[in-house]
Amino acid sequence: MDKLSDAQADMRLGYLCGAPGMLASAATWLVASVVASQVSSRTAVWTLLVGGMFIHPVGIVLAKILGRSGKHTPGNPLSSLAAANTCWLILSLPLAYAVSLLRIEWFFPAMLLIIGGRYLTFAPLYGMRIYWVCGGALALAGCLLGRAQVQPAFSAVIGAAIEACFGAFILFAARRAMRPNSSLRTDALT
Repeated sequence: MDKLSDAQADMRLGYLCGAPGMLASAATWLVASVVASQVSSRTAVWTLLVGGMFIHPVGIVLAKILGRSGKHTPGNPLSSLAAANTCWLILSLPLAYAVSLLRIEWFFPAMLLIIGGRYLTFAPLYGMRIYWVCGGALALAGCLLGRAQVQPAFSAVIGAAIEACFGAFILFAARRAMRPNSSLRTDALT
């Protein structure tokens, strides 16, 4: 695999354009929102952090349920970008946690900024411009919610809603583009 477009197509095919992982992430944000409103904001912080460890495995299972392999071809040069992206996310988590110790209302907005930045790297990973929009929407929401210092449950539900909307759109478009009789091609999503 030596062409960027081939590597991106392989990622789109294996991971169904990233939609299953995004939907798993949306579910995690939603659970954190419920925990924030029903239990406590501190417990919701840990719900998102611990639940976040299961997003990738759940996304893989969802991809397989939806008929994809949930993996890329060995030797895909974009696998190192995906690994670096994940490491960056993990290294950013202590910063978001530290922010929560200063002001609990800033944790979920900080996470929205981190996740938004992560989705920006999905644009070249999958070769899909929609991830620029998604990353921007999450980052903008993080800035606005952080500035307004809204309740954690509300910030978390906003994160869930944004990811659910983009995840559903990407999933619908990807499945439609990958139908054998479709006039759309997989690269029509780029």
